[in-house]
Amino acid sequence: MSKRFPKPEITLDGIYSKFADESFCKDFLLDIRFEKGFEYYKPKILLGLTATPERMDGKTILPYFDNRIAAEIRLPEAIDRKLLCPFHYFGVSDDVDLHDIKWSRGGYDRTALSNVYTGNDMRVMLIMKELNKYVADIEKVKGLGFCLSKEHAEYMALRFNENKIPSIALTADSKKDERDSAQARLAKGEIKFIFTVDLYNEGVDIPEVNTVMFLRPTESLTVFLQQLGRGLRLSEDKDCLTVLDFIGQAHMKYNFESKFAALLGNTQRSVKDEIENRFPLLPKGCYIKLEKQAQKYILDNIRQAVGNKNAIVKRLATFTEDSGKSLNLANFLEYYNLDLSAIYGTKNSFSRLCVQAGVKEDFYEDMEEIITKALPRLSYIDSHRLIELVADYLPKIDKYTIDDFDGVQQRMWQMLQFTIWQKSYENCGFSDLLEGFRKIAKSPVMLAEIFELLYYKYEKIDFIDEPVQVDYDCPLDVHCSYTRNQILVALDFMRPDTVREGCKYLDDKKVDLFFVTLNKSDKDYSPTTMYNDYSINSELFHWQSQSTTTPQSKTGQRYIHHRDMGTSVMIFVREYKSNKLGAAPYTFLGLADYVKSEGSKSMNVVWKLRKPIPAKYLRKTNQLTVG
Repeated sequence: MSKRFPKPEITLDGIYSKFADESFCKDFLLDIRFEKGFEYYKPKILLGLTATPERMDGKTILPYFDNRIAAEIRLPEAIDRKLLCPFHYFGVSDDVDLHDIKWSRGGYDRTALSNVYTGNDMRVMLIMKELNKYVADIEKVKGLGFCLSKEHAEYMALRFNENKIPSIALTADSKKDERDSAQARLAKGEIKFIFTVDLYNEGVDIPEVNTVMFLRPTESLTVFLQQLGRGLRLSEDKDCLTVLDFIGQAHMKYNFESKFAALLGNTQRSVKDEIENRFPLLPKGCYIKLEKQAQKYILDNIRQAVGNKNAIVKRLATFTEDSGKSLNLANFLEYYNLDLSAIYGTKNSFSRLCVQAGVKEDFYEDMEEIITKALPRLSYIDSHRLIELVADYLPKIDKYTIDDFDGVQQRMWQMLQFTIWQKSYENCGFSDLLEGFRKIAKSPVMLAEIFELLYYKYEKIDFIDEPVQVDYDCPLDVHCSYTRNQILVALDFMRPDTVREGCKYLDDKKVDLFFVTLNKSDKDYSPTTMYNDYSINSELFHWQSQSTTTPQSKTGQRYIHHRDMGTSVMIFVREYKSNKLGAAPYTFLGLADYVKSEGSKSMNVVWKLRKPIPAKYLRKTNQLTVG
């Protein structure tokens, strides 16, 4: 260690001697090291690399890095890119009923749970039966069994040995040489299983592991992924990882949804839909099978846990007791690993749900119904400029007239007008563009929720947005998300509800707008509108015109010669037509220039984007190419 760097006052070994939870210790030490380091160093650029961005203690490391994620790769993509091996996951029906086990501070009572599992010989026989059912050759197994307690791990090892399956138990009490030799013995096949408790969650590399058993419910998504990851390392002669997850009737606060969402990766469909449709969107080579009773337990849990107003209200009622945190929108979502659709999919505001839960006083405001309906649309906003306009001016909007704002800001207010009321201020009967916002400013509860929502969105922005470069005041920012209404009124087209087609030319702005939906289902689109649209790479985008467009037509010529004619092209894409909150927004890919085209009726055009597509969007835009 450098003499210039202040040595931490607390060592890792010292922490381990005081705390049983290894992951908590590492998080605690991480804070110490970061804080000590930043007291001394003042880096101009700070780069952080981690395999576990979500922490056991629920805190975030993002503030150390200016709340920015430069790039990330999640489990499904890593499997698709052959950086990890595929998994075959079997959800096994477990007879153990955990419904009434005490739940506090985000998890089951560990002592009560350990008592249920330790000494349960009938369950051990079930585990062995299912192991022989799903594993092709028990002699080739090199497995890890994740247990709840030291007693549970030792009990499982004892019973497996009695049944001629060589196994050992490793816990925090095990000596280092014992741990090291265990890994070597497992790799060589001398033992078939290591049963462990929070010891092999991270920092251990045994590529030969080909079987993982979850013998306890894992409340933390981070721990689940860490434990699963112990078996996903690539190794010669390992085609896939076999995963046995023993699933019993869970407490209503247990979260099955986040576990399966992490396995599925990017999908706009709900986990419930994926389960009922037998997981069509898994990474390459992966497979999930849920036994009938296990599937019922999971679906029942999901139905009562998310997207259900009564379940949300129950969670709100006990949130502070369960989490130890103050109740607000961000804390609630992050603690339960929910997205905004879980709240606004109930067609209620967060404030009203809190009232129904008895954790906030009742209120009455004239604007409540209008704002409640608008909250799902507000939840799409991810433009720094748009959010900052609301934050800076909405609370004191009665002090301003529309002439106090420049052209860009005026158009932003117009976008917000259509976001909330979905029509112009004249059609609302307002005297000017700001009258509706003055009414909102006089609604303290709903105003506070708007700010809470937009602050949450602001903190989640993980890309660089910047204004589009055109010769007029344009409020659209590249790579931000917008509804069709917002896009059109941002460009002064005040009749957005009249636009139904996937492209629109605005003559006064000399701009062609392309509204692209990548995943076109037969239900939503006719054969004549099933266009072939996708990104070729981060800069080139393949787009198919309407079926009536030819290269010789006026429209086709404008596409081909748009630079010479002084017109521009803006491309907006979305993955699906709708999501859990209704019509899905579009991501603005920015301005594009013509490269080449083929065919007639329709034209297949390749456009070059002036700003590369960020990696987080590229995975979506290039996944649906048509061969």
